[in-house]
Amino acid sequence: MPIIRTHDLRKVFKALDRTPGVAGTLKTLFSRTYVERVAVEGISMSLEAGELVGYIGPNGAGKSTTIKMLTGILVPSSGEIVVAGLVPYRERKRNARNIGVVFGQRSQLYWDLPLIESFELLRAIYHVPYDRYRQNLAAFSKLLDLDSFMKTPVRQLSLGQRMRGDFAAAMLHDPKIVYLDEPTIGLDVVAKDAIRTFIAEVNRERGTTFILTTHDLADVERLCRRIVLIDHGRIVYDGEIETLKEQYGTHRTLIVEFSEDCPDVAVDGAEIESREGPTVRYRFDRRAISADQLIRRVADAYAINDVTLEEPELESIIKRIYLEGYARPNDATQASAAAR
Repeated sequence: MPIIRTHDLRKVFKALDRTPGVAGTLKTLFSRTYVERVAVEGISMSLEAGELVGYIGPNGAGKSTTIKMLTGILVPSSGEIVVAGLVPYRERKRNARNIGVVFGQRSQLYWDLPLIESFELLRAIYHVPYDRYRQNLAAFSKLLDLDSFMKTPVRQLSLGQRMRGDFAAAMLHDPKIVYLDEPTIGLDVVAKDAIRTFIAEVNRERGTTFILTTHDLADVERLCRRIVLIDHGRIVYDGEIETLKEQYGTHRTLIVEFSEDCPDVAVDGAEIESREGPTVRYRFDRRAISADQLIRRVADAYAINDVTLEEPELESIIKRIYLEGYARPNDATQASAAAR
């Protein structure tokens, strides 16, 4: 049974339609009209326990609204939503015990208290048995390297230290599901790596389900096998990252370092993207020619020192989908058949 299931989830916000000027203000006192804005439209998805899913989309796509409905903060306008056997907005307290939340720009730690005292307060709030609390704290302190600043007031922590503290705080009560909203925003490379390692290990060792919303697609590529792509309140793709790359990542780059100066390095089946000294970048369509075939053509024609195959980046693929829209495989097939 899925740990998270939504069916035809919809959220509409109403805003007062104000007419500018004094006359408009007086008019709204006696007659009010509202404008509806659809934030989420027909979201249906299911997540199995232990999945680590990237939930991504452009600003205003409906990601945060969906997360707020999953956590019970917002009530859906229509549709069904079940999280760990509970309807979140009807049983908010019970739902809160099952979930952890990490927001990159907000903290659940107490600003003026030492980090360890924030943990003690959260232990009391969630009624975590003391032995379990000590076990979790010891494990997370080791994974996140918290010992050196455990007694430091939260307001004196760096951003990276505070985020590591927030991750430990979110996990102390053994939540079944953790929602991560921009968890590595503003962090340096070292801090990002520590956070990513922590997420991967907790997911692997404890089977915790994670939903990751972020604009840093390096986080998604590092951690997730599955992504749910949302745009204008609707899911446009739900599946494995590799499948998306296969469909949209049609062009690859072959980087060749030649062992001698060759004025003309053109090769059938590829175009020269750039050239810098003995290093040439070839761009080719994998549907027309395989990497092995291209490498053989280059090696047969020229003396080479080294070759490197560069796969398309997820970021470039997602950007293309945002700009052009997502075409499902059967849509592409039908379009191709119609063109013939």
